[in-house]
Amino acid sequence: MTIQSESDAAPIGYPETASKGLKGGALGLVSSVVVGMASTAPAYSLAASLGFVVASGGAILAGVKAPAIILIAFIPMYFIAVAYAELNKAEPDCGTTFTWATRAFGPWVGWMGGWGIIAADVIVMANLAQIAGSYSFTFLGDLGWTAAAALADSTLWSTVAGVVWIAVMTYICYRGIEVSAKLQYGLLGIEVVVLVLFAATALVKVYSGNAEAYSLHPSLSWFWPGGLDFGSVMAPALLTAVFIYWGWDTAVATNEEADDPATTPGKAAVLSTVLLLLTYALVTVAAVSFAGVGTEGIGLGNAENSTDVFAAIGPALFGDSVLGHLGLLLLSASILTSASASTQTTILPTARTALSMGAYKALPASFTKIHPRFLTPTVATVAMGVVSAVFYVLFTLISGNLLSALIGSVGLMIAFYYGLSGFACVWFYRRTFTSNVRDFVMRGVLPGLGGVMLLVGFVFALKSYAAADWLTDDAGNNVTILGFGAVAVVGVVAIGLGLALMLIWRLRAPAFFSPGEPLGRRGHHDLILAGMAAVDDTVRLPDSRLPDLVIAPDLSNLPEGATAIDAETGEPVERPQD
Repeated sequence: MTIQSESDAAPIGYPETASKGLKGGALGLVSSVVVGMASTAPAYSLAASLGFVVASGGAILAGVKAPAIILIAFIPMYFIAVAYAELNKAEPDCGTTFTWATRAFGPWVGWMGGWGIIAADVIVMANLAQIAGSYSFTFLGDLGWTAAAALADSTLWSTVAGVVWIAVMTYICYRGIEVSAKLQYGLLGIEVVVLVLFAATALVKVYSGNAEAYSLHPSLSWFWPGGLDFGSVMAPALLTAVFIYWGWDTAVATNEEADDPATTPGKAAVLSTVLLLLTYALVTVAAVSFAGVGTEGIGLGNAENSTDVFAAIGPALFGDSVLGHLGLLLLSASILTSASASTQTTILPTARTALSMGAYKALPASFTKIHPRFLTPTVATVAMGVVSAVFYVLFTLISGNLLSALIGSVGLMIAFYYGLSGFACVWFYRRTFTSNVRDFVMRGVLPGLGGVMLLVGFVFALKSYAAADWLTDDAGNNVTILGFGAVAVVGVVAIGLGLALMLIWRLRAPAFFSPGEPLGRRGHHDLILAGMAAVDDTVRLPDSRLPDLVIAPDLSNLPEGATAIDAETGEPVERPQD
């Protein structure tokens, strides 16, 4: 179908994939890379996870081999990024894993793949909101507001601030993809600059002899995992490191809003993982070198430092001088911008996954609603914000210690749906990837290895996480649920909840699970606005092109005065009745 108006009958847009009403052409390669990297929240991810890679529960895990874990974790991330790129070429659908797994393995597996994305994003939002809330007051305290320090330590006010951040970022996502991506340029820029400053300052102090007494000189041996036990050390540390990389797939989840949906998102995903590796390797080496891995003071093996290594290292690194206070201020700003940026970019893929699931009848049709002006998923975006806020408040009320368990459980969910994407790529191309060497490697070997690595990591890590003494609180008490490690329980319950919801939806709306092709035949844009100027007053990105005004299948964003015409029959399409 096309959309015609009286002013001009020339269509704009391109027939690349099934339309859901999102704004095409809004993101170029640079914008997609920025969105992908910002989604990982580099500063926050390192602050919240590096300590758990080095040690856990007071026991040293990777220790000085933390850079090796960061390097090893990159390998399956790169392999899965390749799988995303290859699958996206065949079907650039914003449902990503949900859509591809459904194509490859059927509706049951595909639905759980979509749930994996949603569950991981909702769970991590609690951590992001907590960091954004507490660091809001930390940042104000560094600016000179003396009362802010007490507020930062207050669970109540940090929670209130965190919920406010969720609301603000949900609104920005609601307002449009350009507004969201434009904000990420500034927020990611602050993060990267401060992380490089942190690493440079730490390494200069170490090599000049002005660091701590227990500081270490970097060694190439730190990048080799020799001597680490796989089952009890490498697997759980690896999944924690996978969490550090997680988020680049947002670049692919926004594929229907890219300038070239079939190729730009995949390139952005691969570039994002490589740039993240370089950033993480530099900062990890610098942190281990300056702070050491001891269990006292600012050592990364100290359990009191595990939840925020930058807060522990910062004062000793930058000192009490004017420049030192400026450095601490920038460090606080980087964590705050990182957590807030990732809060926003976590909402983006979840809303688009829900949009795609709604479009294919795997979720209620209300999730397909598109804003007539902003061309964003309305119900899906708002629902993500509301559910995330409720989940965050609920976990905070139950126990603040459970928030620490979320990072590991998110790692389990990531391994689940990333690994599923790798296997989906192999199965999707099973009849053709042996046609040449390039396809054999990029569509078979690498995605398959990525899936296997994450599956093995999932199994071994789940076993380790289930131990009652895996995670301890500041007082040394085990953080458990029903006698099992809270990390494992949260992860298993999240998957179990998805199975239950899937069965409930199967009973209420069996169409998606019916025999045959659950997604229908792949096709082109059903409804593309023709004739009306594709110009609006929203902010534009430097690498975006003239936006496509793509009309949602339910005509919810059809401009006044325009008429939907069925291209095959020439008959007008009436707006659906509510």
